[in-house]
Amino acid sequence: MKRTLLYTFLFLSIFTALAQKNNTSSLSIKQIMQGDDFVGHLPSNPYWSLDGKNIYFDWNPENAFSDSLYVYSLETGKTNKLSFEEQYKLPAENGSFNSDKSKKIYAKHGDIFIAEVNTGKKVQITATKDRESNPHFTNNEKEIAFIKGKNIYTWNMDTGTIEQITDFQEKEKKEEKRSEKDEWLYKDQLALFDVLKERKEKEDLSDVFSEKEKLLHPLPIYTGDKTIYNQQINPTGQYATFLIIDRTEDKETIVPHYVTESGYTEDQKTRSKVGNKPDVYELHIYDTENRKTYAVNLKNLEGLDYIPEYTKDYPNKTYKNENRIGFIDGPVWNEAGTKAVLDIISNDYKDRWIVSLNAADGTVTNLDHQHDNAWIAGPGIGGYRGGELGWMPDDKSIWFQSEKTGYSHLYTLNTETKKSKELTSGDFEIYNPKLSKDKKSWYFTANKTHPGDRQFYTMPLNGGKMKQLTERIGKNDVVLSPDEKNLAILYSYSNKPTELFVMPNPVYRKNATEPTQITHSTTKEFENYSWKEPKIITFKADDGANVHARLYQPKSEIKNGAAVIFVHGAGYLQNAHKWWSSYFREYMFHNILVDNGYTVLDIDYRASAGYGRDWRTGIYRHMGGKDLSDQVDGAEYLISQLGVDKDKIGIYGGSYGGFITLMAMFNEADTFSAGAAIRSVGDWAAYNHGYTARILNTPVTDSLAYRRSSPIYFADGLEGDLLILHGMVDDNVHFQDMVRLSQRLIELGKTNWEMAVYPIERHGFTEPSSWTDEYTRIFKLFNESLLDK
Repeated sequence: MKRTLLYTFLFLSIFTALAQKNNTSSLSIKQIMQGDDFVGHLPSNPYWSLDGKNIYFDWNPENAFSDSLYVYSLETGKTNKLSFEEQYKLPAENGSFNSDKSKKIYAKHGDIFIAEVNTGKKVQITATKDRESNPHFTNNEKEIAFIKGKNIYTWNMDTGTIEQITDFQEKEKKEEKRSEKDEWLYKDQLALFDVLKERKEKEDLSDVFSEKEKLLHPLPIYTGDKTIYNQQINPTGQYATFLIIDRTEDKETIVPHYVTESGYTEDQKTRSKVGNKPDVYELHIYDTENRKTYAVNLKNLEGLDYIPEYTKDYPNKTYKNENRIGFIDGPVWNEAGTKAVLDIISNDYKDRWIVSLNAADGTVTNLDHQHDNAWIAGPGIGGYRGGELGWMPDDKSIWFQSEKTGYSHLYTLNTETKKSKELTSGDFEIYNPKLSKDKKSWYFTANKTHPGDRQFYTMPLNGGKMKQLTERIGKNDVVLSPDEKNLAILYSYSNKPTELFVMPNPVYRKNATEPTQITHSTTKEFENYSWKEPKIITFKADDGANVHARLYQPKSEIKNGAAVIFVHGAGYLQNAHKWWSSYFREYMFHNILVDNGYTVLDIDYRASAGYGRDWRTGIYRHMGGKDLSDQVDGAEYLISQLGVDKDKIGIYGGSYGGFITLMAMFNEADTFSAGAAIRSVGDWAAYNHGYTARILNTPVTDSLAYRRSSPIYFADGLEGDLLILHGMVDDNVHFQDMVRLSQRLIELGKTNWEMAVYPIERHGFTEPSSWTDEYTRIFKLFNESLLDK
């Protein structure tokens, strides 16, 4: 046993040593895979104090076990760490304001609070072991509504009285009906005995009073075993709304855990596979004044009977989707509580409806219908839940976002005339629009200057010239102070990690002011290396499209003629941008590759974010189509423009990037000599419903899409060297996916592949030792397969 352990230790030591021996960079893989401990723990989640004098944010400059809450004072310019007691007493970051912004209500620690904005004075409304949530003003701002359990309660700001508004119950308790025989006997007893008759008359009289008393309590609302969601009451206090969800029970997947504290194998129940029967959504209204409930009628939605175009590929198959209503978001009420709109998505994700709601009778009027033959999504549009939506100051119009022109832009729509107006336009996208405090202008982020550059803007209320408020190229995540006089900015650049800055709002200043840096997070070890700034390039795809990518080039004297293409994950994600990447470990690994003479290309392939609707939906019904050909076209660019050897190109990526790597190794063997597939999808029929059904529909209704999109069906095309790496307790892309693929490769007689498994890692690795082992193997793969080292 000791000898076996010794051999194992020696093998791992030699494996790591050999990998580092061939690394000529001053960086080591073990070093960069320490993650935040090497880079520095960066600030996040900034928000302002109610009076706008302080900025709170999460940070960990001490390299402690986890982030702590810090505060920066605008008056003193000092930053301090808050104690647990100080954090506990602070108002919550999120909450709701009354119409004049003088009061804020919020939930914290499961209780409800109200705070005066000017003085900071707080009043705790509830103090219970139960969890209260979702506070909002009602009854013309005289009361605060909140959720406790399933029900809505209100707190009267004048009297302090708490009143229960709804009474949700599973089923009505009904007196068991007597049989015909027992009914005869019952009546006969009353006729025979005067005492029984008198008692019955008294009981009946008592029941009359009980029924009258019930009218003073909330109306019981029976929902069975269905889920109650998004309970709220409108600003006038008359209409309570709630979403009833009839959830389907789908078979779950088991993920076994082998390395456990108990020493036993422990099973984890996780998600089902794509193809779920859709949940059923119904929005209901409780009229508190008239004590009645009714469902909102959505049968008049435009295009509700739509049959998807892809069904034409299956002429002998009947398409069934009897109820296309998906998630219903809202109502979103005007301030007076007299008008409301709903935001509805279809359960096949191809339609979005914005409708006005007549709360008095539950009918709706169509306002805006967005349809996409692929799937509805995009910045501010939703697709899973509701999108960005609100009321304009005129109290007649609403604002929302739409991809009508091919990019996500800001629109207004008059709910009376149904006329819409586009406020922004161009080949760029709008993010997080917000009305100014005086409701005369907009604030939002946009990538107008370049797809990979995010700047903060203001614009007149009804559209017009966009004024750029931030200047530094990169990503500017801005949080406005309550008075909108100052901006808290999380800023980063391609080779500069995120730091927190503050600056005066240029709207209120004539002279430009440079942002003041609040945090300094990077470690000395990180700063000792000169981090490369990747060049943002474009190359032409086969179909003429311009593809954006990050390019890392080695110095000519060390260039080895080999190249590695990195494929980012998620599909709808952007990485060829000018800010600090969420793939920061991979970014640092690319620096090591370049130091070793490799050229690295990081492509925003079809389906990536930031480039509009057509780019987003470029993979519809064929993952591994244009998203893969973009990688091939990138390789051809490397060969023709940068002198890369056509026989020395590798590819790697994780999650969706791992999937593309598999498709590349199976279907483009002439282009890629080696590939490392990390936490990869091998068969889309095994992935989750919410993500996959948007892009490929379902396996039952669109089997062709799954066949041409799943690597497991193309495994016989493997020729180059393939390395598969996967966490065994991955509860997102299940380890089972790669076990099935390995069996397929075994049956095909393929021998040029290896698989490394990580027993305690989920989809996102957490242990530096796992990261180090993973990327040591990837580095070794490229050195051996591309350079014969």
